[in-house]
This record gives sequence, C-alpha cells and structure tokens, in this order.
Amino acid sequence: MLRKIRIGLATVVMTGITLLFLDFTGTIHLYLGWLARIQFLPAVLALNAAVVVLLAVVTLVFGRVYCSVICPLGIMQDMIAALRRKKHRYRYSKALTWLRWLMVAVLAVAVFAGVGSIVALLSPYGTYGLIATHLLQPVWQAGNNVLAAIAAHYESYAFYGVDVWVKSVPTLLITIGLFAIIATLAWRGGRTYCNTICPVGTVLGQLARWSLLKVRIDTDKCITCGLCARDCKASCIDSKNHAIDYTRCVTCGNCLPSCTHGALRYGLAHDSHAKPVDETRRAALVAGAIVAADVALAQTGKKVDGGLAVIEDKRQPARRVPLTPPGSLSAANMATRCTACQLCVSDCPNNVLRPSHDLKTLMQPTMSYERGYCRPECNRCSQVCPTGAIQPITLAEKSETHIGHAVWVKQNCVILTDGVTCGNCARHCPAEAIMMVPLNPDDESSPMVPAVDASRCIGCGACEYVCPARPFSAIYVEGYEVHHT
Repeated sequence: MLRKIRIGLATVVMTGITLLFLDFTGTIHLYLGWLARIQFLPAVLALNAAVVVLLAVVTLVFGRVYCSVICPLGIMQDMIAALRRKKHRYRYSKALTWLRWLMVAVLAVAVFAGVGSIVALLSPYGTYGLIATHLLQPVWQAGNNVLAAIAAHYESYAFYGVDVWVKSVPTLLITIGLFAIIATLAWRGGRTYCNTICPVGTVLGQLARWSLLKVRIDTDKCITCGLCARDCKASCIDSKNHAIDYTRCVTCGNCLPSCTHGALRYGLAHDSHAKPVDETRRAALVAGAIVAADVALAQTGKKVDGGLAVIEDKRQPARRVPLTPPGSLSAANMATRCTACQLCVSDCPNNVLRPSHDLKTLMQPTMSYERGYCRPECNRCSQVCPTGAIQPITLAEKSETHIGHAVWVKQNCVILTDGVTCGNCARHCPAEAIMMVPLNPDDESSPMVPAVDASRCIGCGACEYVCPARPFSAIYVEGYEVHHT
C-alpha cells in the first residue's frame, strides 16, 4: 500500500510540474505554481524558511519522501527504471560518501561565487527544467500546432499556433547529454544519480538518518534471502548484515512486498514482540501528511514579405552587459540565485528569454529581442520564478524599472543605408524615449534619425525588435549591471 500511494502522489506531482514547463498560455501557473516553490534548492536560494523547515520536518518524520514524491528528477528516474521490467536486478553497494560531499561542496562554492552554470548542472529541479523545456516542450508545441491546423481547417479557433524554435543550441546539446547520462544511470542502477551526485539527496539523507519512520528489518524473521536488496533501487539494503543505509533510502516501498517472511516493515522502532503495525493505515497517514504539507504550501521556416521577398532573420547583437529580466535586480543577483530551471524561459509569451551562452552564467536566462520585446503589460517571468532570482514585480513597477538603454548604430540604419524614411523605433517606443531629429541640425534637408533619451529608456527592446535593418538592428539595448528606477 505504501508503494501504491507513493506512486499515485508522484504521478500527480510529476504531471503538475511538467505542465508548468509545457504550458505556454500562462494559466497553469495560477493553480500549480506552488509545486515549483516547494522544491528544496529553489526554496533555499529564495531564503524561503517556511518551505525549507517544512521539508526538513517531513524528512525527519517520514524519511526521504521528498526524493520519491516531490522531486521531478527523482520521479523521472523511477519512471525510466520502471521501463526495464527485469525483476531483482539491483544489489547492495557501499555509499561513495566522499563523492557525495564533494558535490555538496562544489554546489556551495558555485552558489557563493555566482557561477550559475555549475548550479544549473547540480540542481535536480533545474536539470529537470532543462529537460522539460528543451526536449519536451517543442514536442508539445508541435502537437498543439497540428491541432491548430486541423481546427483552422474546420474554421475553429479552439487552438492557436505558436513558434517552435531552438532557444539555444549549446543548452540543447548540454540537455541531451544530461538526459542521456541520467537515463543511463537510472536504467542500469535505479537511483545511482540521486545517491552519488545530487547534493540535495545528500543533505536530506543526513536528516533521514534520524527520521522517526523508517523501513526496519526484524532480525528474528529475516532469513537473509536478499530479495529486498535486489529490489532496492537505492542499493542501500545490506541484507547480509541486516543493515539499511538511511542516508540513501528514498522510502519508495519497493522492498516491502518483496519480503515473503514479513521481516520488513515501515514504522517506528519497536521490539520483535510488539503488536504488528497496520501498514495500510500507516501508509495512508504518511500520504495524508505529505498532501497536507503540499496544500499548506499551495496557499502561501523562411519568412517572406507578402510572398515576394525573403526576410533575413535578425541576429543577436554583441552586448557588453547582458540583459536580465525586470525584477532580477542585478546581474549578480541573477547569477547567485538562479538554478537555470528554464521555467521563466518556457513561460515567456514574447520569446524574449533564452538561455545564456556565457560560461559563468551558462543556461541562466538572458534577454534578446530578435523574436519579440519585453511588453509592459507582461510580468509572467517574475511571477513564476521559485528562487527569487527574479523578484515578483507589479506592472507599474516594471514600467519604472530601467534594465538597460537603447543605442543607435548609425552604419546599420536604413535611413542612411537605403535613403528611406523610417522612424519605426520612435513610433513604437512605449516610454517615448526616442525622437527623430535632423542628422545635421544646420541642414533643413538632412534626414531625420533617432536620438535616444537614456534617462527615459527602460530597455524594453521594442525599438530593437521593430527595426527593419537586417541582420543586425540599427538600434539595440545595452544592459545595466544593476537595475534602477
């Protein structure tokens, strides 16, 4: 019963978290956004003491149920391991304690040093976010576009098409590599990644050593057959010595039904002559407590112009200072608190956010305006971030936040290169920070070119997006290290 309840809860959580990354309408987050905020590392980085304490208490009572029920990467590994239907394929192995704590130390140093790329690679929630955003979301969006095409054929607007595009080739390749490694480890050894590399598993494992409820071995009934060890995906049961490594046990319940002599049970410590424990009732209590905790947290192709001329795609300019979203406060805050989970990237409706290519902030979100601009009426990235890397910000606050300023590049401007009249940047600037002035004030026939008032520009990128110059815009946004109002 414990195993069935664990699988049921994990299925619900996994479905909800995956939908958070796949949804491009912004509606799922209103109901399930709390699932991202109850992840352990994001809660630590967000300094969310309530979540961290609650997860610690749950672990001290029930063991590492977080890794089996709440962590999406852990659940994904269980799903992959379950595809290999070979019974009794695991065996006990000693913990690589030195490697586990080395990974914890590396993560701690990366967080304090602001090396976001290392944090992204070691964060279990962030790793699953990469997989969901760059491997699953394109498939989901392509399926949506098929439905949209079918609906349009029948003059229905139940679905609408969305752009399916590769946001970052380096990030995609890294994601494929990470998935291949984790999937291979899960296929061959179950929870090898969780109990060898994952820093969150190591930290929670130390708390689990002192948990009240554990899988316990009754030495009077055990015949040392080893079936429990061969069904333990965490490889933590030493059946010969009647010992369980609780720092690696994820309370999955797989071992309990494998014991045909009733020597295993999940519960409090008691002597061998105590009254048998009603495992069904206890499992129900465990599930109820986990659900109650979750509910409590819930409250807190080629483009053409008219079919006549091919439109060349824009290229990203070389910005001296990368742009970070309104609400991120500064590049330093983003670098030290972001796990690169890609939730903001996958949820951005304007195609502005994409993973960074910089080695220090690799895969963390950065902004660019080739496919859209940061619209003043949108603040979704600040609403979905679970770590505090992007602080919640109102629309009024966003309109006053300066994340960068526009820069005019004279040699790219079509007014001078093609001898035409333009002014797109000035007409579309929501902050009215751009005006058209004579190139030569002393010549009345001089062409009108844009002039930027940096004190009014908020860096939204509308000017860069609408600029007709190709492949590089004649006006682009340069970021600020620290945002200001």
